Amino acid sequence: MRRRAMMMLAILTALWATTGHAQTLTGTLKKVKDSGTLTLGFRENSLPFSYTGSDGKPAGYSIDLCQEIAVAVQQELKLANLQVKWVAVTPDNRIESVVNGTVDMECGSTTASLSRQEKVDFTLMTFVDGASLLIAEGSGVKTVRDLGGKRVGVVPGTTTERAVADFLRATSISATVVPVKDHDEGLAALQTSKIEAYASDRTILVGLVLQARGTARYALIPDDLSYEPYGFMVRRDDSAFRLVANRALARIYRSGAIGAIYSKWFGALGKPTPALVLMYALQGLPE
Repeated sequence: MRRRAMMMLAILTALWATTGHAQTLTGTLKKVKDSGTLTLGFRENSLPFSYTGSDGKPAGYSIDLCQEIAVAVQQELKLANLQVKWVAVTPDNRIESVVNGTVDMECGSTTASLSRQEKVDFTLMTFVDGASLLIAEGSGVKTVRDLGGKRVGVVPGTTTERAVADFLRATSISATVVPVKDHDEGLAALQTSKIEAYASDRTILVGLVLQARGTARYALIPDDLSYEPYGFMVRRDDSAFRLVANRALARIYRSGAIGAIYSKWFGALGKPTPALVLMYALQGLPE
């Protein structure tokens, strides 16, 4: 009887351990474990953060960080192989794509705002930027105070749209806000004089200037219209997956590996701003 009782205890212990392990896998981690696939959203034209490269594959600063997170997910789940599936998202559908499970995480240039956290969660911060204006030579715009009577292009549904509206309202400057589909359309509208200024995050505007090299002369106004802390969107109430992503990001910041990734995508712009250096330091959380 004693031997039988000990055997039963061993069996129950093994079952409890197996069940307990299975219960720890919920949400995205369970989905990835079951399917062997991690689905990541990317922007097709948010250079240099997330865009389609010349080889037709996703490229950019955010893409490199997400690939590191994908490796961390594979290690966490002890998968021999992990397929990473990339799905293009737009400013219009990026939040809904995370909410409805079309993508497991969005790897772009999305500002982590409180209003967006009503629908999605965010990883640790990945970048710090500010909204500004790209202008073409001869536009008559040199500072934000020159926007009176001008046309300003902006992508609807972005934090930049809200920043522009708030600034115009606060200063009583009368300017016409022109909605554009994406950054490519905004640049095209500026090139064809359909607008006098295009509003977006400063680093993205620099990317557009590099993209448009040789077609016209452009400049960035010195003013910042907003504070834009970026993060990767994940589904709400999925703390286990978010923790894996956060651990990967914190390790990159803490180890200094972020230096090479920054230089790869922003080296031509010079050293990171003091605000960005501070962000890396504060987000490099200890284990």
